[in-house]
Amino acid sequence: MIKEFKEFIARGNVMDLAVGVIVGAAFTAIVNSLVENLINPLLGIFIGNIDFSDLVFTVGQAHFRYGAFINAIINFLIIAFVVFLLIKFLNKLLPKPAEKEAEPEPSKEEQYLQEIVELLKKEQH
Repeated sequence: MIKEFKEFIARGNVMDLAVGVIVGAAFTAIVNSLVENLINPLLGIFIGNIDFSDLVFTVGQAHFRYGAFINAIINFLIIAFVVFLLIKFLNKLLPKPAEKEAEPEPSKEEQYLQEIVELLKKEQH
């Protein structure tokens, strides 16, 4: 069982996934910092205060902090847009993989010739 576990961990896919998670966590920290320290203050200049975290409504003893949810949505949209721009930029920098050219469909003449060849082969047997 330990041997199987070692083989599983040593697989390329698992290692790639681990690297992806680590790099993703580091990238998330960078993007969160970008959003919180640069983009949100910039938006605050034009929109006014964009911190909705104080928005709360109360029903009985329950406090619903819908403002924090609105902040999370705004941060998500900003982060998604930044990631979109980054991927778009990287796609321009990296060479595109060579696309396999689809074989052209044979013309009607070629199809008829193939059928004739098949019929002749059947007659010979």
